Amino acid sequence: MTSLCCDVLKALRGKTLVTAESLTGGGIGAALTQIPGSSEVYKGGVICYTNWVKENILGVPGEILEHDGAVSLRTAEHLASGVRALLKADAALAVTGLAGPGGDEFGHSVGTVFIGYQDAARSDTREYHFTGDREAVRNQTIEAALRLVLEHQKQK
Repeated sequence: MTSLCCDVLKALRGKTLVTAESLTGGGIGAALTQIPGSSEVYKGGVICYTNWVKENILGVPGEILEHDGAVSLRTAEHLASGVRALLKADAALAVTGLAGPGGDEFGHSVGTVFIGYQDAARSDTREYHFTGDREAVRNQTIEAALRLVLEHQKQK
C-alpha cells in the first residue's frame, strides 16, 4: 500500500487531492498521510459516515439518498463533486459502500462499493464487488480508490 500511495502522490505532484470517505472511515487519508511530504498534494477529507453529513455538508440531494440510497453510483458522484467544491481541490476521490455485516434495503450485498473520482476534465464513478470480512472490504476499497486516481493521472 505504501508504494501505491507514493505513486499516487508523485502522479499528482503540483495538484491537490481531497477525499470523501464513508465505509473506509478515513482510511484513504490515513494511508496517504503516512508518506512524508503528502501535505503537498493531500489537503484532507470528510468522513461522511451518516446521511446527514452526506446531505448537509457535501450536498448529496436528499432525493438521491431516499431513492438510490447512501450506497449508490449517484451518491458517490455527488460526494466527489461536493468534497472537491467544499475543499477547493484539483481532484477528489469518494467512496461509499457496504463493509458488513449485512446488506441494505436497496438490495446491495456486503462488498458492494462505489468509488467516484473527479477532476476538472472528468468524472468517473465505478461499482465494485469485494469479498471478505469488514476489514478486507475496507482495505480492498482503499486500494481500488487509489488505483483509480492513478489510472486517471496516467491518462493525462
